[in-house]
Amino acid sequence: MPFLAVGVAILVAACGSGPGVSVAPSPASPVGSAVASTSPAPGTPGGDIHLIKHVIVIMQENRSFDTYFGTYPGVDGIPMSNGTPSVCVPDPANGGCVRPYHTTADSELGGPHGAASAQVDIANGAMNGFVARQEHARPGCAATLSPACGGGGAPDVMAYMDQREIPNYWTWAGDFVLADHMFEPNSSWSLPAHLFMVSGWSAICRNPSDPMSCVSDIGLPGLPTAANPRPYAWTDLTYLLHRNKVSWAYYLREGSAPDCADEAMTCTPGQQTAAAPSVWNPLPGFGDVSADGQLGNVQPMDRFFTAAKDGTLPAVSWVTPDGKVSEHPPALVSAGQSYVTSLIDAVMAGPDWSSTAIFLAWDDWGGFYDNVVPPTVDGNGYGLRVPAMVISPYARRGYIDHQTLSFDAYLKFIEDDFLGGQRIDPATDGRPDSRPDVRENASALGNLVADFNFSQAPRPPVLLPTNPQTDLK
Repeated sequence: MPFLAVGVAILVAACGSGPGVSVAPSPASPVGSAVASTSPAPGTPGGDIHLIKHVIVIMQENRSFDTYFGTYPGVDGIPMSNGTPSVCVPDPANGGCVRPYHTTADSELGGPHGAASAQVDIANGAMNGFVARQEHARPGCAATLSPACGGGGAPDVMAYMDQREIPNYWTWAGDFVLADHMFEPNSSWSLPAHLFMVSGWSAICRNPSDPMSCVSDIGLPGLPTAANPRPYAWTDLTYLLHRNKVSWAYYLREGSAPDCADEAMTCTPGQQTAAAPSVWNPLPGFGDVSADGQLGNVQPMDRFFTAAKDGTLPAVSWVTPDGKVSEHPPALVSAGQSYVTSLIDAVMAGPDWSSTAIFLAWDDWGGFYDNVVPPTVDGNGYGLRVPAMVISPYARRGYIDHQTLSFDAYLKFIEDDFLGGQRIDPATDGRPDSRPDVRENASALGNLVADFNFSQAPRPPVLLPTNPQTDLK
């Protein structure tokens, strides 16, 4: 996501939107402990979704699917010929083109990733604007990419990692479920993505007290200011959760936060706190959260670890990092992996593990290369592919989900589990707003229930080292 100062937007492409498949990586590719799944086919899940009493959405930052899983066995990954990338992205600054390449860089530059950059990167379906956009954003970085620009060598938007750099992520992918067609909900940066994550929409409102005054905006949606601390007038999921007495919490790691202008890639970070609305902490900016007396449900991260240990996790949790552990360039990949591992280990070690579903994803592509053309569901998206996993004692084992998914699928799962299938729908939710559609009902959107076998006995936890050995440098 580009940083932004606080205070001051169905035609499905041919990209594998069919049912998921299970794969067993070959012995030469030791991915987790994956085995072929014997669970029911997608669309015929076994058992009862209500065995899940706790849904946790962990949202990291700024990685495309191909950056982390482009060479994972069985996925719709980087096009290869005899083990060598066959795709080559034009390099207008230097001539020729740049192929995807393996990297061990712990800190990367990435590329600009606002709405304009998404259009350039997608390039009307050619998926070949990534290098040009990075060079345009940092002219001095063309050709050599000086150390001040994130390291020497080829443009790092074309770099990818594998099990050697991110062993825990690859282990969870092999032990549980990896989705290879998870698209960010909007073709833009983090603030819209985080708004979609909790509300199914990103908009700007002419009147902060009137939900019908809002119009779609995935570029620069409203930001809280001292004069207007609640700019988000439309309805978010917590309104329905509160009305139906379903517990929820939004856990924020307090610390460094984004505060650069849209399309900027790096700048001096500001600070984020649970009490103040910000780019990665949107819920305090929603009028309904304040009106419902739920602002206290946005809490610092230590509350998450306490709840996981004590077995008092709410029904619905969102977990958001600070800049240091976000994996948002130039933050260290190793720091992010360690942080995420600490979260998942805490849940696995606690009494709520046997009834929990963890959805792990990254909020936008961060300017990094991806080969799959995003499908279009409406004027707001979808955006580019991001990594996503489902981790649960009821998750299928070694399963790759090829369904077309977006963060709307998280809302859909939560609504089906805890709200009897009720949607954030102006026609039925009791709080009408002017959203153009009900994203959870999009015909292209898959169903995360297909990633579970609720008939199986709950699988025991497998704790991973928070500081695994890697070759990151």
